[in-house]
Amino acid sequence: MLAWQAEGMASLDDQELNTAIQNADSPAWSVRGTAGRQLAGSDKIEELADIIHRLLLDAQDTWVIQETAEALLERKDTTGLRCVLLAYSQAGNYDAMDHLGAALDCNPEWMTTQGADRLIKQYQELATDLDAGIRNEAQQILAKLRPREEWA
Repeated sequence: MLAWQAEGMASLDDQELNTAIQNADSPAWSVRGTAGRQLAGSDKIEELADIIHRLLLDAQDTWVIQETAEALLERKDTTGLRCVLLAYSQAGNYDAMDHLGAALDCNPEWMTTQGADRLIKQYQELATDLDAGIRNEAQQILAKLRPREEWA
């Protein structure tokens, strides 16, 4: 069992997964946001990457973006962080960039030494990603970090 699953992110069964995929296209922002949260917690995230990416760049409502991004970061894994960085690198409007940036900057993992260490390691890994957008965003975030000796 992965760490993020142990923290309450359960794997979806096939019916729940299919419902969440259908709900990702709902005209209702609340339904799309809930679908984004469910899909982000799936153990089939690679298969769902296109749908999740679309939700991370939702042009109709920023709550969908926020819910999906936060759920991906709650996974505490490089895969979830990579999805958010990819969307951030491709965000075409201020609202999407603002909400994705807020999710990255306000990630509660930054509040603990263990969480920050994990994030820094993940950003270092993503700083060499094959995708130039992900690589550049990870490098920019790492460049802004202060050494631990300077932490208050």
